Amino acid sequence: MLFSRFKTHLPTPDEALEGRPERAFSVPDRHTVLGNPLLGPYPDGLEIADFGLGCFWGAERKFWQTKGVWTTLVGYQGGHTPNPTYEEVCSGHTGHTEAVRVVYDPKTVSYDQLLKLFWESHDPTQGFRQGNDVGTQYRSAVYTHSPTQQQTAEASRDAYRTTLHNAGYTDITTEILPADTTRPFHPAEGYHQQYLSSSKNPNGYCGIGGTGVSCPVGVAPAGD
Repeated sequence: MLFSRFKTHLPTPDEALEGRPERAFSVPDRHTVLGNPLLGPYPDGLEIADFGLGCFWGAERKFWQTKGVWTTLVGYQGGHTPNPTYEEVCSGHTGHTEAVRVVYDPKTVSYDQLLKLFWESHDPTQGFRQGNDVGTQYRSAVYTHSPTQQQTAEASRDAYRTTLHNAGYTDITTEILPADTTRPFHPAEGYHQQYLSSSKNPNGYCGIGGTGVSCPVGVAPAGD
């Protein structure tokens, strides 16, 4: 693959591909399974959470199957190249990881519960890989949308780190960073959205898998 030497090397802004001012492709209007709009603005009262946990096909399915999730979409986050394409991200030359954006009702499912699903659905100790999928695009990440999310994610990481250590795993490599203007979420191409839905590829490839170690919940401090 082009630029294969960058598969396990995060590029600097100077090394990253130039990108483009606008997306090079369209994104479907609605979620194939849930029927709700993919792109915002979203209804009042809903909140956004962004997670990277390996190949986003299987990761997205984990979240859309969760009660209280209003819509999900996959994309690229945490890199330098504006409006990247899938091929560019796969080259390792943009710095993005494959991410899932989860729009949810906090009255039905808490951020703590989403974090528990996140931690238990992949192995967060593997660095630039997830199982047989190798590359910076598969790194574990949480991109937060408020100080409360940041504190909650960090507290859950610390609690899960202890649990994993007790089970014989190495340290967590997950990056937990604000989803600010330096880390925008770029929606992926239409064919990636809800890739594993019954109307598309219900038996398609799903490369994510957890450690089998349960993550504790409810350990985060309250308030901003």
